[in-house]
Amino acid sequence: MRVHPNRHRGEIAARLDGESRILCLTLGALAELESAFGVDDLAGLAARFEHGRLSAGDIIRIVGAGLRGAGNIASDEDVAEMSAEGGVAGFAAIATELLWATFGGAGEGKPAPQTKRGTDTDRRDSSNPGGTQAASR
Repeated sequence: MRVHPNRHRGEIAARLDGESRILCLTLGALAELESAFGVDDLAGLAARFEHGRLSAGDIIRIVGAGLRGAGNIASDEDVAEMSAEGGVAGFAAIATELLWATFGGAGEGKPAPQTKRGTDTDRRDSSNPGGTQAASR
């Protein structure tokens, strides 16, 4: 099943456990990450990631929050057991792309991150008015 992320809402598509899924860092998901990383605000959260250094635990939390933000039911423990195309590098690319989509790296004169996962993540599709992924709920 092809999924179509709404980039205007900060959504991305990623292939996890062989299934295409939408991820989105909603305001609730960002609040979850602020708490998990012990920062006081969004600026602190953005600063935490601006150097591009992510631990495995960071990636699990970011991907988990993105899945939950898009309506998927997945705990961080579930994410830790998932597989991604490209292994650890694939997970890192998913987390990085999700952060770029959320904090606006592309569109501010910076190129969007390039991925090689074979998903629809680079496709800009604003025709998805609902922006949800009903199949994963």
